[in-house]
Amino acid sequence: MSSAGLVRTLSRKEVLVLAVGAMIGWSWVIMTGIWLTSAGTFGTLLAFLVGGVAILLISLTYAELVSAMPKVGGEHVYSERAFGRTGSFICTWAILMAYITVPTFESAALPTAFEYLFPDFKAGYLWSVFDADVYLSYAFIGVFATVALTLVNVWGVKFMAVVQTTITAGFLIVGAMFIMGVTSKFNFTNITPLFVDDYHGFFAVLTMIPALMIGFDVIPQSAEEINLNPKAIGKILVFSVVMAILWYSLISLAVALSMSNEQLTTSSMATADANANVWNGQWAGDLMVLAGVAGIISSWNAFILGGSRAMFALAQAQMLPAVFAKLHPKYNTPYMAILFIGLLCCISPFFGKTILVWLIDAGSFAVVIGYGMVAYAFIKLRKTEPAMPRPFRVKHGKFVGWSALIVSICLGWVYMPWGPGALLWPYEWAMVLGWTLLGGLFYVFSRAKKST
Repeated sequence: MSSAGLVRTLSRKEVLVLAVGAMIGWSWVIMTGIWLTSAGTFGTLLAFLVGGVAILLISLTYAELVSAMPKVGGEHVYSERAFGRTGSFICTWAILMAYITVPTFESAALPTAFEYLFPDFKAGYLWSVFDADVYLSYAFIGVFATVALTLVNVWGVKFMAVVQTTITAGFLIVGAMFIMGVTSKFNFTNITPLFVDDYHGFFAVLTMIPALMIGFDVIPQSAEEINLNPKAIGKILVFSVVMAILWYSLISLAVALSMSNEQLTTSSMATADANANVWNGQWAGDLMVLAGVAGIISSWNAFILGGSRAMFALAQAQMLPAVFAKLHPKYNTPYMAILFIGLLCCISPFFGKTILVWLIDAGSFAVVIGYGMVAYAFIKLRKTEPAMPRPFRVKHGKFVGWSALIVSICLGWVYMPWGPGALLWPYEWAMVLGWTLLGGLFYVFSRAKKST
């Protein structure tokens, strides 16, 4: 058991599938057609290569820091060591926004898959929110899945890991089946166009990569529940990022080889339709959608874990209400933090997809702030604490650290009003501002309480 009261139980395999499952959600099934028609085959692959290398640089800074400080809370610990209490709160609060927005979005995304399998699934119209219709059948599926995943996380990290391993293995097998099928049945003429709209399409896909790759940082959040030596934790973190980059790239290439540009343009779920083409049957398309459902659940599951551990770390540091630092007497999980995230996920399906997409965009911007602060913490601690034991020590640390910081700044620029992925005014910026104000209130309250 760790010093925080958490149980060290996660194995090497479980840590890997936790991170991979977090990064590979639903987008590889539903978004592939959009990537290929926006950027072309080579444009899409180049976007994943460039964006993947950028995220890999950031992950290297995480890998060194988690090996040096394998404590629950990840970013909270590193930024506190480098910048003190205020910097730590800013960094962790930004990361927490992303950790909470992802599962709240997934609870509304899950029913979308059912509509592909059951076209008449929509039933019980309730209302519309910003032109997004809300149906009782959709909300029911979202709430039911939320309750199940919340209980899975409360019932112990080991049980959660078994569920995560099973689900992740399921969609990896289906994806591998698709790729193997493409190797025996493909058409090289489908690979054109190589690029679309000069390089504008490439940049359109590139701006999506940071949001797709969020998830490797759940490993540092759960560091005190990992039963491995610190160096191994760092290695697995980096390897998980490499796996995710390869997965997105191979799936994109496989879809490009198995569908013509005309088919991609008319397909609402390109990877599923491509699998149906390869295996000559709608059953294969339906199976791919089920793999996508598994991806939704694996990502959702991982972010409940990551978000609850971030809240737990802040509560332990007296930066959030103490109730979120409570551990379950039987399962040793931060159950109040888990239940809080579960409550938000139960509510979110009733707000419609439009608002939830805005939340995801705002959360993606917030996580970039966290990445930048971790990169700068890496640079600063290399200078101020050169003798700190670093079991996973990154070679050429100065180059990697500054590159990761510059990448983070560039990613942040993307979301600015003048950037290609600008946050929507006023809605998405209002969410960022609202989260900032809420964090400010918590911080002022925590300082006042600490001084008494």
